[in-house]
Amino acid sequence: MHQKLSTYLKNKYGEKIYRLSLSSGCTCPNRDGSILMPDGTPLTGGCTFCSEGGSGDFAAQVTAGSIDQQIQDAKELISQKTDARHFIAYFQSFSNTYGDISRLKELYTKVINREDIVILSLGTRPDCIDDSVLAMLKELNQIKPVWIELGLQTINEESARRFHRGYELKVFEKAYKALKDAGITVVVHVILGLPYETKEDMLKTVKYLAVLDPALDGIKLQNLQILKGTAMYQDYLNWKERARSKQDTVVAGKTSEEFYFMDMEEYTDLIAECIALLPETTVIHRMTGDGPRKLLVEPLWTLDKKRVLNTLTRKCRDLLE
Repeated sequence: MHQKLSTYLKNKYGEKIYRLSLSSGCTCPNRDGSILMPDGTPLTGGCTFCSEGGSGDFAAQVTAGSIDQQIQDAKELISQKTDARHFIAYFQSFSNTYGDISRLKELYTKVINREDIVILSLGTRPDCIDDSVLAMLKELNQIKPVWIELGLQTINEESARRFHRGYELKVFEKAYKALKDAGITVVVHVILGLPYETKEDMLKTVKYLAVLDPALDGIKLQNLQILKGTAMYQDYLNWKERARSKQDTVVAGKTSEEFYFMDMEEYTDLIAECIALLPETTVIHRMTGDGPRKLLVEPLWTLDKKRVLNTLTRKCRDLLE
């Protein structure tokens, strides 16, 4: 059977371990214009589904140079639901290996040496893994485990171009091999339901990850979420307007192939199918997303997190421990 992250951590550490969402103050190369589109236009704004928070809307706010204060703030945010003593320092927003390497090394070294931190987890992009980053990660990994979370989302190159990912699949493959050769734990993020993608496209991505060598350490699966203020939100509004102009009723996925929002039953069935494809050594870090209530436009059923998780537990009971 596959292990959920909570089970894996409990087995490894003998206690419940919680994530603290933190910020390193980094950005992304597809936000600052460092990556050029095929026509030579600099990419800015990041991936089109990303909010201004860079997929880290629940992260503690950056305080005036004090990572200790960030950690304290993050602890207070979860204090009502846990009395946990040890934590994962999760640098979630943007690309946390993109920037001045000396500054990042100083920051992460300080964090990983704290007694209450048992794992350092860095969200980033494959094109932000170079030799200097690998050297830093190897050094940190000698102190405590370091996880690198790579935002692949899909292996479909056309989908990746549409949402402005800014790198090709071969870049992911090179970074993945380098990280695994360096002994780093790798977790990959996948979004299910990207515009124009079919079920077969989504399963192709999971099947690709299922046969990686060395085997993938962990995976985060989540449904596409449309958040106010994103470029994809504008695409969504344009799609709805086109549907109205045709005097069609805008029902999820029925007026255009561009956007199709699975209902909860369909999505949870797909998650069970995805997990069954993966090797049992791949830890399941996430099975659904929970976007900020004030920003979420679609799909609204994800706001009922308890119901979603109960449904996933029921459908995956023979797959997960």
